[in-house]
Amino acid sequence: MPKAKPDAARLIERVRRICTALPACTERLSHGEPTFFAGKKVFAMISNNHHNDGHIAVWVPAKAGMQELLIEEAPAIFYRPPYVGCKGWVGVELANIGEDQLGAMLREAWRLMAPSKLTHGSPARPAGD
Repeated sequence: MPKAKPDAARLIERVRRICTALPACTERLSHGEPTFFAGKKVFAMISNNHHNDGHIAVWVPAKAGMQELLIEEAPAIFYRPPYVGCKGWVGVELANIGEDQLGAMLREAWRLMAPSKLTHGSPARPAGD
């Protein structure tokens, strides 16, 4: 695995901090990268220069039709990731997105993938956020 860029660890830690504050979130390595689960479903996958593509990003599911809109409106932040892009997921460039927007994206991804017993009555927002 290629060595991470110097700020990659800091950028990835932002994702980890937000994700692990969500209810029932677990983190495991999948395909060599930190991956975050809501129950048994993946809701966020780190892409740390995957196959030397230059992206330090997180891949998340998006609501139907949102992938294209996000990429069109902010191509410096959003892109269509390999493998899961065909399923509507979006890549998020971590160096180009603010903390509030990243948090909102990750909470929405969690909500989309979490089992209904976790999301029922939950705004997908940890206490104090």
